[in-house]
Amino acid sequence: MKLIFEKSTPGQANDILPANPLISQYAPPTEALRANAPRLPEAAEVAVVRHYMALSRMAFGVDNGFYPLGSCTMKYNPKAAERAASSPHFTDIHPLQSQDSAQGCIEVMYRLQEALNEVSGMGATSLMPAAGAQGEWVGINIVRAYHAHNHDTKRTKVLVPDSAHGTNPATAAMCGYEVVNIPSGPDGLVDVDALEQAADNTTAALMLTNPNTLGKFEKNICRIAEIVHNAGGLLYYDGANMNAIMGVTRPGDMGFDIMHWNIHKTLATPHGGGGPGSGPVGVCKALARFLPTPMATFADGTYALSGDDSGGIKRAKIFYGNFLVLVKALYYVLALGADGLKEASMRAVLNANYLLRALEQYSSLRYDSPCMHEFVLSLDTLKEQTGVSAQDIAKTMIDYGVHPPTMYFPLTVGEALMFEPTETESRQTLDDMANIMDKIIHTAKNDADLLHTSPYTTPVCRPDEVKAAREPKLRHYDH
Repeated sequence: MKLIFEKSTPGQANDILPANPLISQYAPPTEALRANAPRLPEAAEVAVVRHYMALSRMAFGVDNGFYPLGSCTMKYNPKAAERAASSPHFTDIHPLQSQDSAQGCIEVMYRLQEALNEVSGMGATSLMPAAGAQGEWVGINIVRAYHAHNHDTKRTKVLVPDSAHGTNPATAAMCGYEVVNIPSGPDGLVDVDALEQAADNTTAALMLTNPNTLGKFEKNICRIAEIVHNAGGLLYYDGANMNAIMGVTRPGDMGFDIMHWNIHKTLATPHGGGGPGSGPVGVCKALARFLPTPMATFADGTYALSGDDSGGIKRAKIFYGNFLVLVKALYYVLALGADGLKEASMRAVLNANYLLRALEQYSSLRYDSPCMHEFVLSLDTLKEQTGVSAQDIAKTMIDYGVHPPTMYFPLTVGEALMFEPTETESRQTLDDMANIMDKIIHTAKNDADLLHTSPYTTPVCRPDEVKAAREPKLRHYDH
């Protein structure tokens, strides 16, 4: 497919944008103007439309087909939530206008804060962080603020299980902490004895998600919380896997002190594609003073954005968060209600277990107990027997109209494929996935070479991924 620059023809540029009526009043200073016009492609409107339509057909999303990317919750989200967030009553609001003229928008934020508190078991929630990664950053800075408030400067370490999401150790290190790895036991859960040995008066926090990245529920969570708290540390919850437990159990009830949500995974905003996310941070009541402000409040019949940030980490983002993502989240919560959120989680767990039982025959990793919302297969035995890797299997799925699952994660599992079917997929889709896997495994055992260079039906087949990572081409050059 040609780039739009390659389709460019001099003189074919569109002149359809209206003149800017403010340019005479707010003209930029001369020294800020560029010396030469930007090198933009020149193409007629029909050519531009066809170009972007062609690009859209090359992309794969959950609207196209099954997207079982593990630990990312790539589920179908209701279009009604998108319509609600596109209402001019929300899109035409300006964050600097007076609060008395934005009461409805602040009410949305307040009601979402209260809903997240209820679902998570936390005492207070800030909607400000822009995504899960920033939510983690805020959460670990709250850990730092808490210990600094107590003049406890010796706490320099953050404990992170070996199956944690990669952002966990990265966040802890970015915030200046030493990262201490906690191994998993043979059951895939946190090794409680190793944790007990590692937790001491230098421990600032333990970062954990429950269920973990193997899709297993940490059944010893109460003991884990006791160990961390007895050492004087805080327990941090990575909310990536909330889709498995909503309405069934709550991080606050498990003993977690701080958590972040991934609204764009759990509550109706499409995940991925570079669009806006949202990573609200919830804390127990004792830590509420450390949250970034302002937050939405309600008193005497009036909604307001207020709060004293003297004790907290101050503002984490300009204005108040990615507001339209919050609108979608509240719509989803109100549409489903308490019973609906619980059913969504239960269906996610049911679908994962159904698909696991269909696929576990190909895995050398065995589950002695049911999984939660996701599971991991290990294809190391298949690779030993046929030379076909987990990557070969995942790439071949593309030829069958399925987006590959997560590959080689967590690092504790050899030749790993992580599946998360989510609650929105039908039994027929799961049966189709099982049949596709059966066909691919049959090919691996009878014509392994065919899989080493798949996929064959995509505009770009198997790229040299090492070369692409080391020598990325990020722009179009004239030749």
